[in-house]
Amino acid sequence: MKLRGLIYILVLIFYSSIVCAEPPDLSTRALSLPPHRVIRTCCAFGSDLHMMMVPILKYTNITSVAQLGPHSYLGDAGEGNGIIYTRRGGFIDMAHLRDQADWTAYLYSRILVAQDKGNLTVHLGREGGLKRLNLSVPADLSTHDALQLAGRIAYDLSVWHEIATWFGSSTIPFVPERYSSFSIEDPYSNLLGVTLGIEAIKSRLPYEEAMTRLIGNMFEKLGAVTSENETYNAMEEVRNIWWTRDKSLPSRKVLLERQLDVYPCLEPWRVPGYVDNTVASYDLVIPDKTSDGRSLDRFYELDFKLNYKFPVKEIFASKTGRIVTQADFGLLIKHIAKDLDAVKYR
Repeated sequence: MKLRGLIYILVLIFYSSIVCAEPPDLSTRALSLPPHRVIRTCCAFGSDLHMMMVPILKYTNITSVAQLGPHSYLGDAGEGNGIIYTRRGGFIDMAHLRDQADWTAYLYSRILVAQDKGNLTVHLGREGGLKRLNLSVPADLSTHDALQLAGRIAYDLSVWHEIATWFGSSTIPFVPERYSSFSIEDPYSNLLGVTLGIEAIKSRLPYEEAMTRLIGNMFEKLGAVTSENETYNAMEEVRNIWWTRDKSLPSRKVLLERQLDVYPCLEPWRVPGYVDNTVASYDLVIPDKTSDGRSLDRFYELDFKLNYKFPVKEIFASKTGRIVTQADFGLLIKHIAKDLDAVKYR
């Protein structure tokens, strides 16, 4: 009986070590503070783009799998970020992917604190106005569901970034970023980062090492092209269809198409007929429910106190204040779609 009891305990410990995800092991890097609003410099979609202020300069931010380097929480110079074309996932923006993986890791650490306290408010700085996350997480929420919750919040924040940049939010003052808002590769890259971040936290490896391996494995699964030139050629295939070189950055008219269908799942935009598109696309589903069917939004609320750049009365006829939540994203995106239609016919 004693031997059987010992075996049972050992099996239980072993099983727990597999299914219980701990906060990412980031050595001396603290998770007590949120990541920067934009962690890594991301990319304008297109190649050999002209810059309005420096017309002689041409901008291209393309990379290859061989240049990616190891993943580093919150980024460092060793990461080779840029855009890569994949057969199953279309164009992937590595800065967006890595940012959302790191946001998922950070948010998971906050969810664990909220489980201990019952409720937690996290102040997330300014982007289009003050941002705040309110968590109400039961102590018995499973590890699986806590990870899904972290991923859902991270993805919602990535959607907010796209919304806020359309309405004038920018990293550098007076340099508009509307040109990149809802760029066709951004939502998919964001959700792919969330997906890999969840897997990295579940891994028994340290977070950064797990992310490095997962990124390599994912690009193999997605059928990434092997060279920068192949991605460049894929860009050229959709020139004057998805983007144009006739306008200069930061003009919002550089992008001819944008990805506004960002819920509840994402199918990547793939270049028609380029390389081998006979393989199935690698579609992604946004975390939505717990394993027992409860909606994840019952455990959190993101609220944003909008700045003066948002035409609140025009978008929300019945709203009296300037506070919006993730539940209002649909109306905000609908307004952006109307703006885009107006731009096309000018």
